[in-house]
Amino acid sequence: MLKLPPIVTTDWLEDHLDSPNLVIIDIRSRNEYREGHIPGSINLPFDPLKSAWTIIRDDLLLEIPSPEELFQTIGDAGISREESVVVIVNKVDTTFNRADVARVAVELIYAGIDNVAILDGGYNKWIKEGRRISTETTQPISRQYVGEVREHIFVPKHYVLERIGKSVIVDARDPDVYFGITTEPWGPIPGHIPTAKNLPTPWIWTPEGMYRPIDVIDRMVQGVIGTDKNREIIVYCGVGGYSSVLWYVLTQILSYTNVKIYDGGWQEWLKEPQGPISVYKWE
Repeated sequence: MLKLPPIVTTDWLEDHLDSPNLVIIDIRSRNEYREGHIPGSINLPFDPLKSAWTIIRDDLLLEIPSPEELFQTIGDAGISREESVVVIVNKVDTTFNRADVARVAVELIYAGIDNVAILDGGYNKWIKEGRRISTETTQPISRQYVGEVREHIFVPKHYVLERIGKSVIVDARDPDVYFGITTEPWGPIPGHIPTAKNLPTPWIWTPEGMYRPIDVIDRMVQGVIGTDKNREIIVYCGVGGYSSVLWYVLTQILSYTNVKIYDGGWQEWLKEPQGPISVYKWE
C-alpha cells in the first residue's frame, strides 16, 4: 500500500500518478470533469443537496448517506480498503467548495478506508502549473466493498447537550456568524452553542486556497483548543462542511485523538426541541 500524507502536493501527485493501488477521486461536476481532469482520476461529483456523498435527511442538508449507500459508492468506484485515495476539487473556488473535499475524505475514513489524502490547491493549482490533463473518462472496475464503519466520528444532538461544559466544543463557522451579527440560510437564529470556542475554518487556508503551513495551523489550534491532544473535542458548523475540515486537520494532521463531529450542526440545533443558545459573546 502506498502510504499517503494527509495533504499531498501537486509535485507528489504527479510523481505517483502511475502508482498501483492509488485512486484519485475528482468530485467536480461531470461537465467540469469532461472538459479536463488529472489523468487516471475518476469522477464522483459532490453536490450539497444530493449526490453519492450527500443526502437530505429530516430536512437537514449535507447529511451522510447510510453505510450501505456509502459502501455501494465506494465499491462502484473500484475501491477496496487496501487502496490509497486522493480527493480533489475546485474550478469555482470558494471556502465551501474547499470544504467539500474534506467532507468526502472524512466519509471515506468513516467507511473504513485508512489511507486518504487531499490535494493541496486542488485541480486549479494543477492546471495553473501547466501539468498534463486528460479528457478521457476513466471507468473504474466495480467491486464489492466491505468496510468497517467508524461510528465514533459522528455524535448526535443529545450527546452534545450532555457535553456542554465538559468537552471542548469548537464552532467552525465564520466569526460574524458565531458571534451572532449575521446568520446563514440554514440557521436563521443568531448565536452559537454555549461554551463553544470559535476557530473559523476559512482561516485554515491562504487566500489562494492552500493549506497554511502546519506549524501555523498548529499554533492557531493550540491558541483556541489547547495542547491536550487526548481531551474530547466536538466540532460543528452550519451543515457539516467546515466541521469536516477541522476534524480532518485535528485528527489526520495534528494527531488529536478524541475529536467528534456534531454533524447536525447549527441547522439541527435550532430545530425543536431547540438547544440552548449563546449570542453576542466570545467564549
